Amino acid sequence: MLVLTRRSGEEIVIGNDIRIVVNRITGNRVTIGITAPQEIRVVRGELERFTTEFEDFPQSTKNTSSVTNEFEFDPSDPQQLSSHGPR
Repeated sequence: MLVLTRRSGEEIVIGNDIRIVVNRITGNRVTIGITAPQEIRVVRGELERFTTEFEDFPQSTKNTSSVTNEFEFDPSDPQQLSSHGPR
């Protein structure tokens, strides 16, 4: 695992077309933005098992219009950390 330290406004670039930017740091909360090609699935770790189940639904029942590429991660929240780590 590569561990990097970033400040607000700084980026991490993965390959040629994936960018992760630290948008805001407030106390224990970090807000990040992710830019990636549409065919790259980006999902919070704790929701990964649900998205696998969602992919099995018929296409007509899916509504992805409300998907956003920004979310908050709180490293002090044990629920958010429980699904992160070595795989």
